[in-house]
Amino acid sequence: MALSPTPQPDSLASRFPTAYTILFALIIVVAALTWIIPAGKFDRVQNDAVGREVAVAGTYKTVEANPQGFIDVLLAPTAGFYDPDSYAANAIDVSLFVLFLGGFLGVVNATGSIDTGIKAAMRKLNGREVWMIPILMSLFALGGTTYGMAEETLAFYPLLIPAMLVAGFDTMTAVAVILIGAGIGTLGSTINPFATVIASNAAGVAFTEGMVLRVVLLLGGLAICIAYVTRYALRVKADPARSVVAAQASRDRQAFLSGGNGTGNDRLSGTQSVILVLFAATFVGLIWGVSSQGWWMAQMGALFLGMAILIGLVGRLGEKRLTSTFVDGARDLLGVALIIGLARGIVVIMQNGLIADTILNAAAQAVSGLPELAFINLMFWIEVAMSFLVPSSSGLAVLSMPIMAPLADFAGVTRDLVVTAYQSASGLVNLITPTSAVVIGALAIGRISYDRWIVFVWPLLLILTIFISVVLSIGAIL
Repeated sequence: MALSPTPQPDSLASRFPTAYTILFALIIVVAALTWIIPAGKFDRVQNDAVGREVAVAGTYKTVEANPQGFIDVLLAPTAGFYDPDSYAANAIDVSLFVLFLGGFLGVVNATGSIDTGIKAAMRKLNGREVWMIPILMSLFALGGTTYGMAEETLAFYPLLIPAMLVAGFDTMTAVAVILIGAGIGTLGSTINPFATVIASNAAGVAFTEGMVLRVVLLLGGLAICIAYVTRYALRVKADPARSVVAAQASRDRQAFLSGGNGTGNDRLSGTQSVILVLFAATFVGLIWGVSSQGWWMAQMGALFLGMAILIGLVGRLGEKRLTSTFVDGARDLLGVALIIGLARGIVVIMQNGLIADTILNAAAQAVSGLPELAFINLMFWIEVAMSFLVPSSSGLAVLSMPIMAPLADFAGVTRDLVVTAYQSASGLVNLITPTSAVVIGALAIGRISYDRWIVFVWPLLLILTIFISVVLSIGAIL
């Protein structure tokens, strides 16, 4: 772990564009590519195992171009929320969920229960706060590897950030615990139905094939990530000036802690204790609903709305204060909701421009005829590139696996290894890609600029890339 992020002057951060500017610039860049890259399509057939249409290898053909112009660029943020023509939902459900989450947190914060509960918990931990990092990262990784925990993690950032600040760490530590924890679980997916299972079905193999190698990726990657985040957190605790967000430390404490210093009463009243039980029950219900009842954003939003009302009644906020704190809480996360739509707008431009299949066809030609080691490593990097264009793990699986997996038969490697290369690449890229609503939303909630996140995470990405390449190479040889 010789590499580690170093703090940078605040003046550099102030000159770096905001997330809104970065995303809109990417919309323009992708739109420009639709004028350069030829349009093309694969034939598609319904795959019952996957439950949707998949591309048919060898059927690529060029089609009439549909370059995205000035009006398309301006429509892209709206199209990121919903299709203006068909009115089909895109990211509008995630954005509304974020607003309901903000309202829920606004109501809970108005009771003072979270602040007091965190102070009480920190008092009981008494010097053992660092153990929160491996425990929580392991739990988030479990969610990632089993059911692809991603968008639903947005609910946990406002809860964990104040706890980490009171413990003497920083906002970056809190964001890293959740984003990297769930991310490494998705990278090392074992039974994740939205990555491994869909990709394996599309590749024509059982998802249990290649399981041992994926467990190695999961456990090894998790150990690397825990060590990296823990080392950073301990350095920040020992010397806050070493934080990559040190320049905004006072603003973060003011934003996330009452009074800005985390001091004050640490004794819970009876009412506050009941509210914390309801608060915890909300997240237990969230995990239960998503993992076993098929819940998605609408149901999760309804859960937070209902619990906000119940907690407001228990806390005796009154009708006017309940509604005003809910609206104020939603307003705090409005920027996050807008960012999610912008990020999805990039994908909309690429899809409407008909360039995704052209890029995929070129990738298939690039790996054709290569020896096994070169094949699997180039496959990994191709999937890395594709992941920037298609941040959805299930979307990338359906798009690329029917075309790329059969090529393994000619390279002397198993198809399940191609699936492992895909999910590793997708998991790695989804720790940083600005086209991911999860990444951009998490950073927005944590008030962390994109450049600060890159400064923090790039050494870890390098370590993980080397680790993944070694594991894939061993898998190709064995």
